[in-house]
Amino acid sequence: MKPSVAVISLFVIASVFAACERATDRRDPNTLVVALESGPTNLDPRYATDADSERISALVFDALGRPDNRFQLQPELAESWRALDDRTYSFQLRKGVRFHDGRALTAADVVYTYASVLDPKNRSPKRGALQFIESVEASGPYEVRFRLAAPFAPFLEALTLGIVPAGTAANESGDKLVGSGPFSLEEFRPGERVALKANPSYWDEPPRLSGVVFKIIPDAIVRVLEFRKGSVDLIQNYFEPDMLPWLKENSRAAIRSDQGTNFQYIGMNLEHPILKHRAVREAIACAIDRDAIIQHILKGLAVPATGLLAPQHWAYEPAVPEIRYDPERAKRLLDEAGFIDPDGDGPLPRFKLSFKTTNIDLRKRIAEAFKEQLARVGIELEVRTYEWGTFYADIKKGNFHLYSLEWIGVVDPDIYFNLFHSTSVPPDGNNRGRYRNAELDRLLERGRQAMNPEERRRIYGAVQRILARDLPYVPLWWWRNVVVMQPSVRGFELYPDGKLISLKKVTFAAVTR
Repeated sequence: MKPSVAVISLFVIASVFAACERATDRRDPNTLVVALESGPTNLDPRYATDADSERISALVFDALGRPDNRFQLQPELAESWRALDDRTYSFQLRKGVRFHDGRALTAADVVYTYASVLDPKNRSPKRGALQFIESVEASGPYEVRFRLAAPFAPFLEALTLGIVPAGTAANESGDKLVGSGPFSLEEFRPGERVALKANPSYWDEPPRLSGVVFKIIPDAIVRVLEFRKGSVDLIQNYFEPDMLPWLKENSRAAIRSDQGTNFQYIGMNLEHPILKHRAVREAIACAIDRDAIIQHILKGLAVPATGLLAPQHWAYEPAVPEIRYDPERAKRLLDEAGFIDPDGDGPLPRFKLSFKTTNIDLRKRIAEAFKEQLARVGIELEVRTYEWGTFYADIKKGNFHLYSLEWIGVVDPDIYFNLFHSTSVPPDGNNRGRYRNAELDRLLERGRQAMNPEERRRIYGAVQRILARDLPYVPLWWWRNVVVMQPSVRGFELYPDGKLISLKKVTFAAVTR
C-alpha cells in the first residue's frame, strides 16, 4: 500500500524541521504539554459541553462525585450521602476544602452552583438534565439537601457538576474562573492555549507536576512533529491514524491503546423537509460504508456502533443490529420516499444536503468519504468546514442539515432524555435535531422513575430499539483510545471515555527529555 499524503508530508516537513530544530521550548521542566486539535470553548462547568471543555474543566473544578474508569461513581467533595426518602438526599461535604483563591468551600457554594444552572435566565445547557431537582438547600455549613420533584433513579449522576464559588457570574470565562480542583486556571486563550497550575493545597494528594499546558495545534502533522521535537509531551487521540507507524519508527514515543466508549454519529435536522422522512434517514445510514472508512481512513482505530451505549455499559441492548452497508436498499428507500433519481445512474442528484464539520484534516477526509458514498445513491452532499468554535456554535443553534460529533462520558442511560426527549430542545438540552416521539418521551420519563435496575434495563432496551428504527442519529463507530507519550511520562491512565483526570497523578521519570 502506498504511503498516505499525511505520511509523505511528515517525511518532507520533518527534514525541514531537522535543519533548524532547537532543543525543546524553554519551559518549566516539570510542566506537561498536551497537544489538542481544537481546544475548549468554555471551561465554566455550568456551560462546558464539548469534549475538551469537559475534560479540562474537570481538572479545575471538583464535583460532589466523579465516575472512575469503570463508570462507578466515587465520592469527591461529598464524603458521604444518604437517601432520607425516595425524593430527598442528604450530602455531607468534606471539611477543609478551599477554592484556589483561598475561600473555604461550603454548602453555600454547592447550593449556588446548582441554583445558577436551574435558573432559566442563565440559559445553562445543563438545566434540562437537572430539572428533576425541586430544591437544593444548605442544612448546615457542610451539609446539602436535595429535594426531587419525583423519585429519580439516575439522580446520582447529577453529582458530577463542577462546583463554583457562590457569586460566580453566569457563563464566567478566562482566568476569572476559580475552582477547587487539583489545578487552577492560569491562562485561557481560546484557540491557542490553556495553562493550568498545580494546586499545592489540594485536599487530596496534590499533583506531582507543577502545571499542564494544553497547546491547540489544529494541524495533525504539526502536532506530531512538535511531539517528535519534544515540545509536546502527550497526545491522546488527536492525530491521523496512519501517523502511528511513522511515530513508532521516527520517535521514542510510548504508545498505548485500548477500546473506548466514545460514540461517533451523524446528527440530522429533523425539521428539514427532506430529513424529516424516516426512510431518507435510513437510506443515508445504509449508504455509508463504515467498515471501509474504519479500515482505510481510521486504520482500525474504531469498531462499528449500533448506538450511543457501548457493549461495556450495563444498559446496552444487544438486540439492536448493526446497520449494514447496502446502497441498493438505500436507493429503494429513497424511491419509496418519493425522491426519485432523475437520470438513473447519471450525474443529476435526487436532492442536495449540506454536511458541517471542522477544518481538521481527518474530519475533512471522513466527510469526503461520506460525500462519495452518498453520491452513489443519488444524494449530493456539500461539505462545509469551519474552525471549531464556529462549527460548534452552529450545531448548538440547530443551524445544520447534517453534522458529525461524538458523545463522551456516558454514565447513566438517562442521557437519552437530554438528547431525545421533546422538552430537551436547546437551550434546555441537547436535542439539537428536534426529534419528537411521544412513545419515547413516555419511556424516558419512566426510566427516570423506575428504581429497579432490571426494569430500567428493559426500558432503555426499548429506547434503543426505537432510536435504531427512527434514526435521529446515524450511528457510526465507537473509537479506540490511543495515547502517544514521551518515554519520560509516567502515571497517565487511559479512560474509556478519554477523560484526562489522571493527569493529576502524572510524573516525569528521571530520563533525558
